Amino acid sequence: MAATAQDDGEDKPLDPAVERVRRKLVRFMVINLGILFIALMAVVAAIVYRAGRTEEPPAAAVPELPLPAPGEVARGEIALPQGARIAGHALSGSRISLDLVLADGGRAILIYDTAAGRLVGRLDVTTAP
Repeated sequence: MAATAQDDGEDKPLDPAVERVRRKLVRFMVINLGILFIALMAVVAAIVYRAGRTEEPPAAAVPELPLPAPGEVARGEIALPQGARIAGHALSGSRISLDLVLADGGRAILIYDTAAGRLVGRLDVTTAP
């Protein structure tokens, strides 16, 4: 009984075939851990790169209304359809939109470019059938 307990405590040399398999497994494990470490470092580097690189989108250039010379007043003319009246307006950059009530009771929206001095759009407002 004492001999078997003593035999269990000692490491016996492995069979050469088992030793080869163990070495292959150790080499496989080291290679896979190395690849995993490199991949993890690539992910960390990408995160650091993206966090440090804050790119703001370019601001859209909004054209401004042309300013007259000091002491002068800007003047222009917008031709409205006969009998139309302005119900509302809005200004965005160098464009003005006019909400019109037409003589026949219909509605339309005119879009006028003040920088170019011309009408750029007309939208007739109708009701859906």
